[in-house]
Amino acid sequence: MHLTSPHITPESAPFWEAANREQLLLRRCLDTGKAFFYPRDHSPFTGSAATDWVVASGNATLYSFSYSGRDDEAYCIAYVTLDEGPTMLSVIECDDPQQLRIGLRLEVAFAPTPNGQKIPVFRLSLIG
Repeated sequence: MHLTSPHITPESAPFWEAANREQLLLRRCLDTGKAFFYPRDHSPFTGSAATDWVVASGNATLYSFSYSGRDDEAYCIAYVTLDEGPTMLSVIECDDPQQLRIGLRLEVAFAPTPNGQKIPVFRLSLIG
C-alpha cells in the first residue's frame, strides 16, 4: 500500500501522536456531545472552542468506496462511518476488493507512511 505522510498541525498533533500508539482519537463538542472528524479545535456544530478528545472504538461501517489497480496491488479508498458518528476518508486494507460491499463492518488498523508516521486505515472486521 502506498501511503502519503500527513501534514501535522498543532490542532491535529494529538491525533497523530495517538495514531503512533495505535489509538484512534476524535474531537467531541462539549455543547452537543457529538464527536467529529477531522481534528480541529472548534466544533463544526456550534463554532465553540468547548471541545475535548475522546478515544474511538475503531469500529466502523463502509459507507462508500472506490478501488483500482496500482503497482500490482489493489488500492482502495473509502468513506467509513465510525460507530461514534463521524464519517472519515481512509484507506481499506483488502486483498480482494471484490469482497467489499457498502454496509460491511470494519475495524481500524494503523499503517506507517514513508516518514514513519502511522495513519489509521481500515480492514474487514473479525467480529462482523
